[in-house]
Amino acid sequence: MNFDKIIGQQAVKERLLKMVGENRIPHAMMFCGPKGNGKLALALAFAQMLVCKDSSDEAMLKEWTHPDLHFSLPVFKRKSTDRPVSDDFLPQWRELLNEKLYIDIEDWLCAIKAENQQLVHYVFESDALQYKLQLKPNRGGRRVVLVWLPERMMVQAANKLLKLIEEPPAKTFFILVTEEPDKVLGTIQSRTQMIHMPALTEEEIATALMTHNNIPADSARVMARVAQGSYITALHRLDAESEEQLFFDLFVQLMRLSYMRRIKDMREWSDKVSEMGRESQKRLLQYCQRLIRENFMYNFQKRELIYETAEEEAFSTKFARFVNEKNVIPIMEELSNCQRDIEQNVNPKMVFFDFALKMIVLLIQ
Repeated sequence: MNFDKIIGQQAVKERLLKMVGENRIPHAMMFCGPKGNGKLALALAFAQMLVCKDSSDEAMLKEWTHPDLHFSLPVFKRKSTDRPVSDDFLPQWRELLNEKLYIDIEDWLCAIKAENQQLVHYVFESDALQYKLQLKPNRGGRRVVLVWLPERMMVQAANKLLKLIEEPPAKTFFILVTEEPDKVLGTIQSRTQMIHMPALTEEEIATALMTHNNIPADSARVMARVAQGSYITALHRLDAESEEQLFFDLFVQLMRLSYMRRIKDMREWSDKVSEMGRESQKRLLQYCQRLIRENFMYNFQKRELIYETAEEEAFSTKFARFVNEKNVIPIMEELSNCQRDIEQNVNPKMVFFDFALKMIVLLIQ
């Protein structure tokens, strides 16, 4: 794989190529930036570039089986083992990468059938990595360790990774890819060179959708606007149009039930949502946040500020007046609190019913 398959990010690509050309490659780098902008895809392409020496390397890298390209991934404990490591999940990881390079944690959860699990890097992962790096590179060239989402590392695992970064074996390079760099161990941050990547432009996303996904120009432009700089968000909209419709219907239903104060029906609504998987519940809350924000912006009647589908905009013509300067921040805060509670395994029936009750008051402010 080369950089040609990576959407946008021309300045970052040139910077990386310059590093290789001048043979001044930092031994530890951290790719960061907004979600869905291609951090992982570019990191994977760069890792392949560092490891690849000849055609035999290319063949192994194409299938992600090269012995000198190591992955450290967030995983969960299966019943079959109490010491989970990334190698246990490599078949699913390789299959996912062969399917698509622009992925996020939701794709990974689905690939390993762990939607309701909390994924982390356990200390066993750093132990296994430490053992691997005691050996010389299998092919005699460079060796790369790609750590995906290091912000999910347990403290002990992060501390052991830090020691490896501080005293790297010869010809070994660490590439970390993070969504939340501030949550990565501070001493790891200070010992890596940051590779900041900006959000993708609407034009870049629309062009990619038309080129790679055969989406008509008009539809691609609408999706690109809604995606707000994230190609992965656009891909998820393609993969989950039925889910988006469900979220829209649930949002509309809740707003109407709250306005009419139909408590019994609100309870039933909460029960229905509580039966969804945790990641689906989090996506629903994110969707609700987006629609609340869009309805608030709709009141300003500035088309360039609105990122809605035709159906969402039709609903906004009637609902937007209920979202105003007095309640928009409290509503967004309540949705954020719900998301936090869901992540912390609070009973979803309680979380969603409590939010529904609060909306009764918030909608009349």
